[in-house]
Amino acid sequence: MDKKKLKVALEKALEDKGKRKFKQSVELVLNFKGVNFSKAENRINIDVFLPKGKGGKEPKIAIFADENTAAQYKNLGVDLIIGPNNIESYSSPAKLKDLAEKYTMFSQPNLIGTVAKHLGQYLGKRGKMPKPLVGNPKEIIERARSSVRIVTKGKYLPTLQAFVGTEEMSIEDLMENAESIYEAITKKQIAIHNFKSIYVKLTMGSTVRVM
Repeated sequence: MDKKKLKVALEKALEDKGKRKFKQSVELVLNFKGVNFSKAENRINIDVFLPKGKGGKEPKIAIFADENTAAQYKNLGVDLIIGPNNIESYSSPAKLKDLAEKYTMFSQPNLIGTVAKHLGQYLGKRGKMPKPLVGNPKEIIERARSSVRIVTKGKYLPTLQAFVGTEEMSIEDLMENAESIYEAITKKQIAIHNFKSIYVKLTMGSTVRVM
């Protein structure tokens, strides 16, 4: 992806943002050609770390953990802790929708089976099953707050739309985040000739072509 063209496109998108009563997101739109997303090996379901953060749009974090594990996370800004005896209580449609839409989720490894049993049918279809809590607690939470999940959806149409930041972030920071997303997708063996076009846009703005 040409850095100069990316910068010009971001500048244009931000110039035309207008005045809104909310903080608009900046998104990268990627259109593909020659990639059959109906094949499992071509589908994309990845988490991408944004090196410059999310500009104040960090997700809520939920963990499935017993009392001992939860104690390690209570002071790290975790928004919701669900104990092993409460997992089934989140199987109602309203609670499942709330979890899927508002939270990035993690689970103690030995509870993943229980989560899958009671919540997996809903969360799995949406690519929202919790990831295992393995590693340094602080690093897990900090990385989660600055990462985005990119998933091919529906009938695997050849388009992806990814959050790269907010209108309040600098052009340089937005560029670095956008480049991280582009690089992560190309690591899925998608070559430059498989990109039909790339655009940037704000939530309520028009698309501006990068390439």
